[in-house]
Amino acid sequence: MNTLTIATWNINSVRLRVRQAVTFIGKVNPDILCLQEIKCLPDQFPRTDFEALGYPHMHIVGQKGLHGVAIVSRLPVQVLDQDRLCPRAEARFQRVLIGGMEIQNIYIPAGGDEPDPEVNPRFAHKLEFLARLKTYATRRAREHTPIILAGDFNIAPREADVWSHKQLLKVVSHTPAEVQALDAWLEAGEFTDVARALIPEPEPLFTWWSYRNRNWKASNRGRRLDHIWVSSALKDAVLKSGRNAYAIWKEMRDREKPSDHAPVTLQIRR
Repeated sequence: MNTLTIATWNINSVRLRVRQAVTFIGKVNPDILCLQEIKCLPDQFPRTDFEALGYPHMHIVGQKGLHGVAIVSRLPVQVLDQDRLCPRAEARFQRVLIGGMEIQNIYIPAGGDEPDPEVNPRFAHKLEFLARLKTYATRRAREHTPIILAGDFNIAPREADVWSHKQLLKVVSHTPAEVQALDAWLEAGEFTDVARALIPEPEPLFTWWSYRNRNWKASNRGRRLDHIWVSSALKDAVLKSGRNAYAIWKEMRDREKPSDHAPVTLQIRR
């Protein structure tokens, strides 16, 4: 039985933190690494660093100084049609075929500070992007394609996905409007939220801790913003992989000048 390890990480500038990526790869050795917020154009991506580690296959969707997603892989990558889902045409979505599975790497907008689309265009953009993802997933669900979705979705949907459900109900990333939109997308695509399928509530799971918390470990005011989902065609394989197949690599959040996100990994036995 083959095991494939996929990792997702909002690295918050791949050029600034490429040494951390090298360290993480040395620890985990994933087959596929999905990066978000790379903040560079494709020709600025540090390809040689990843090639030296045995990742010769890459697909980069970049943007100057902002956003951007990238997939690096030990396995051959077939680039698929890049469906234009972001309403502002920002570099937030990519899809490729690896080992017979479609990998979608997604970076959903953070949404700003005010959770009101009437007064906050950034929040309106976030909700519109989620609506487009739902429509797209509805169509794709009919294909029964084995799909892995990974990325920074910028939403912590469950009560145990945030340090305080009551205090964050009106804070962007955990508002009812965002959670409902995320759940609608999940249901439309018949996806499984891997983390909560393998590790049910009430166990808390966090992947992000604000830079504003000087001692993030002590306060532990985290949120689960980074996700791995699978389509129905892969659900049984994920569930059979068991709880230990999912991991949040918190130690990477503790490194010097870290990303505010920790990497997340999933091992799938096929």
